[in-house]
Amino acid sequence: MRDVRRSLMAVTGAIALVAATLAVPVTAGAGATSVAGGDTEYLVLLEVGADRNQAIAAVKAAGGEVVKENANLGTLTVRAAATGFVSRVSASSAVEGAARSRPIGTVPQQKPLNVESENGGTSKAGAAAAKKTVGMDPLDAQLWGLKMVRSDLARTVQPGKKSVKVGVLDSGIDARNPDIAPNFDWKLSRNFAPDIPEIDGVCEFRGCVDPVGWDDSGHGTHVAGTIGAAANGTGVSGVAPNVTLVEIRGGQDSGYLFLGPVTDALTYAGDVGLDVVNMSFYVDPWLYNCTANPADSPEAQAEQRVIIRTMNRALNYAHNHGVTLVGSLGNNHEDLGKPRTDISSPDFPVNTAYPRPIDNATCVDLPVEGPHVIGVSALGPSTTKADYSNYGVEQTEVSAPGGWFRDYFGTPQHRTNENLILSTYPVNTLQVAGLVDAAGNITPAGVTAGAQKQCPAGVTDFTKCGYYYVLQGTSMASPHATGVAALIVSQFGKKSHGDFGMDPDKVGRILMNTAQPRACPNPPLQTYINEGRSEEFNALCEGTRDFNGFYGHGIVDAYAAVTRH
Repeated sequence: MRDVRRSLMAVTGAIALVAATLAVPVTAGAGATSVAGGDTEYLVLLEVGADRNQAIAAVKAAGGEVVKENANLGTLTVRAAATGFVSRVSASSAVEGAARSRPIGTVPQQKPLNVESENGGTSKAGAAAAKKTVGMDPLDAQLWGLKMVRSDLARTVQPGKKSVKVGVLDSGIDARNPDIAPNFDWKLSRNFAPDIPEIDGVCEFRGCVDPVGWDDSGHGTHVAGTIGAAANGTGVSGVAPNVTLVEIRGGQDSGYLFLGPVTDALTYAGDVGLDVVNMSFYVDPWLYNCTANPADSPEAQAEQRVIIRTMNRALNYAHNHGVTLVGSLGNNHEDLGKPRTDISSPDFPVNTAYPRPIDNATCVDLPVEGPHVIGVSALGPSTTKADYSNYGVEQTEVSAPGGWFRDYFGTPQHRTNENLILSTYPVNTLQVAGLVDAAGNITPAGVTAGAQKQCPAGVTDFTKCGYYYVLQGTSMASPHATGVAALIVSQFGKKSHGDFGMDPDKVGRILMNTAQPRACPNPPLQTYINEGRSEEFNALCEGTRDFNGFYGHGIVDAYAAVTRH
């Protein structure tokens, strides 16, 4: 794993194949060797209705080699030389454009370490858990997010159905965790992102392909636990503790998500009948993808147009195949309708960023500003908008618990791990960070940082124990909303043509109509000066009690959603 870098979706306390036409997912050994076409990978987007053979011929004429095809989207994955290929292949009337298959999205790459808690914060995470109640797990007393969205009440009516399948498009899922294992679908899960040693480091598995059920980052496992950790008497439970979790991995160990794996995962989700997909990542290398930003070179402009069009095709495809799409708004503490100058793009290759004024009319933050994606802002336990969370009336559909280390200023709870989101985490990732030792024990540093461990009765092998960790970010808010969406499908979905599911638009309407309305603060300008933030973090909440830029339609409410009141 590489060092922490700027990411939209999660922050530590310091910053806080089923259809023949679908691109074949990664299997052991695939992608481990180079292709004769060249040492750079591209995604070629075909014109709608174009002759496929003409496009393939254009790729070959431009010096490329086709290595994979996604006929559902009209894309070709191609290996070619580092320079010259895009302009040559784009000259074909069958090709809409091509983009270098560099990272287009990121999940947080924290060493799992809460730096703020080491600098004066305190943790009570090791305290004895409250007495277990029916339908809840031992550590659930620490999950203030479950109570805020009323999952504790909702599960008495609808805990989720196994037939409802939730895709986690992320860094993978650690299926060894006893809270994940009961709900993990090994048959449907896929890894679309083979490791790339140049950016991911030494490959851990043969062929540079991590097996399904493995996560070297921790982010995907944390997200999955919040959505659907089983209520089984161990550790934590999720918002929808009985639904099925499906790994559709599109992320590298290093934190990047490539255009090809992401779009392949989205089309796969549609083809295999996933009901909901959580997307806690943002499009790299551009924080905003613009159609014709004057600050960008013609080549960069063309690349961003291809990324926008390809992502839109993939999101539309998934939605049209019954997938409810939920996305994190991002952690750049800005109004997405009034974006600031982007100083972080492109963030790959490293050290190539330059200032880019952003035109809201022609630039988009993907995937959250893509079609059909339900955008979620992040709240602290006091229900205050977290200082890091993006916001705005354009894209905030709902809000949800995301954690905020600096919440409750002026009280003993300020800057404590209890303000963060506790969820499942891979032991291997905690060990790399020094928070768990070689024997599987939480180290003193791990206790301070908020790591916890619980083993099922009679289990002595620590790799079969549950490990848990605290994080904050809109990455943590989105899965709360995803879990509620899964409960909605469980409660109101129906069988059609042999498959159980629900129209994504109906899911979205119930999610928003049953959210708890929350008015803007008074005064509406929320400042974070007391919490140690600069004026740049000041956020103006616009709108009414029923809909505004901080909370959207309100805080997602699992109980109201499944009871419709």
